[in-house]
Amino acid sequence: MYFYGIDWTYIVLVLPAMIFALICSAKVKSTFQKYSAVQNLSGLTGFQAARTVLDANGLQYVQIQRVAGELTDHYDPSQQVLRLSDSVYSMATPAAVGVAAHEAGHAVQHAQNYAPFAVRSAIVKATNVGSRLSMPLILIGLVLSGISRFEGMIWVAYVGVALYSLCFIFQLVTLPTEFNASRRALNAIESGHLLWDKDLKGAKKVLRAAAMTYVAALAVSAAQFLRLLLIVMGSDRRNRD
Repeated sequence: MYFYGIDWTYIVLVLPAMIFALICSAKVKSTFQKYSAVQNLSGLTGFQAARTVLDANGLQYVQIQRVAGELTDHYDPSQQVLRLSDSVYSMATPAAVGVAAHEAGHAVQHAQNYAPFAVRSAIVKATNVGSRLSMPLILIGLVLSGISRFEGMIWVAYVGVALYSLCFIFQLVTLPTEFNASRRALNAIESGHLLWDKDLKGAKKVLRAAAMTYVAALAVSAAQFLRLLLIVMGSDRRNRD
């Protein structure tokens, strides 16, 4: 049993997905840095862009706060607060405007009860619990089922796999949520003439690179879910033979 080790399921399923995720992560960082190094011609900061998008959608009540770090930008639906990082909040760059408008797009999704956003928000706590309990339950189930008098305990491992599936479902609904937020952002930038055409291209590249990180995250969660299921099913089959 190579539950925490490297076996064929890890090499064939998980490793390629993780390499893809690393490539996407490096790409989004390099693209963000590239378009954070130049000033946009409109002189609009990330804060101003986010405020413009929010106000245009009647969300004057949504506050914008500054947070430390890079690419730590997010919208908090529980407090209805949009948080922008140091590299976005007061920066007048194509990257800052693109990211800020994207996060404002999430606030608009929340206000309009956009279905994937609502589902993601609803399952986030269950996903956190499931991710913490899944691995211990799978391990306990596999160990106990290997002992003759506890061979029926494989169901504990299956419960662990089911809990881990919440991570996959979370990433699955995250994908349309993020793609839709980017579309909203670009539409708002174009319709509001927030960026000149040259800078708009930079914002698009940043958002596209960021979108691929969510594709990669879905690939990793799907690969890991399939790997865990195969391990548990294989152990169950061997115990029955």
